[in-house]
Order: sequence, then structure tokens, then C-alpha cells
Amino acid sequence: QVQLVESGGGLVQPGGSLRLSCTASGSIFSIGPMAWYRQAPGKQRELVADITSGGSTNYPDSVKGRFTISRDGAKNSVYLQMNSLKPEDTAVYYCNAHIHGPYGLGYVNYWGQGTQVTVSE
Repeated sequence: QVQLVESGGGLVQPGGSLRLSCTASGSIFSIGPMAWYRQAPGKQRELVADITSGGSTNYPDSVKGRFTISRDGAKNSVYLQMNSLKPEDTAVYYCNAHIHGPYGLGYVNYWGQGTQVTVSE
């Protein structure tokens, strides 16, 4: 019924930039908070950035000042602009969204399939 599709991952040198995209499709009435998470090998999944439906954003210290989350309501999309990338940013990045269907009573939490980001010389 609802699907999140991510794109934009790849291999980049330290100090480089990548822009991740995630688009929701299906039966959607509205989209609430959206977020990006990442999971490195042997590590727990961690929040990278989140954004409310009103546009308020939040970042952990590890990415603050380097990453920017944004959303486009007309495209049902959320983006993550990543600058000044470091090797420790290497991980699978997942988008997350709370989506309200046209006949639902509340939000359901959905995850994208993940996209690999590798930062290496």
C-alpha cells in the first residue's frame, strides 16, 4: 500500500558530498515526521536527522553542521544533503516516515530499503 524508495548512495572520498533521496508512494493522506537513520557494520542503528511536518529539524552532534535534512510535500520526498563526509559516516542509510493513509485513524511508521554510503580514499 505504501512504499519508501531511497536513492543517492555511493562511494565518495573524505571531504566529498552526497545527496540522498527518499520518495513515498501509494495510498497517502498525509505524512508526519520524516527521518534518516544509519547503521554501520557491528553498530546499532542511529538517528542521523529528523524533520517534522512543520519543518523543524534535529541532528546529533556527529553530523551537525555537515548534514542537512529537507522535505518536499508536493513530491512526498525527504532528502539528506551530506557534506564534508568522513570515513566514520560509512553506513547503510535508511529513511523513515510516519504516513497516514486515506482511511486510517493515525500514522504508520515505514522504512526504506536502505542505501549504502561508503567514504574512502
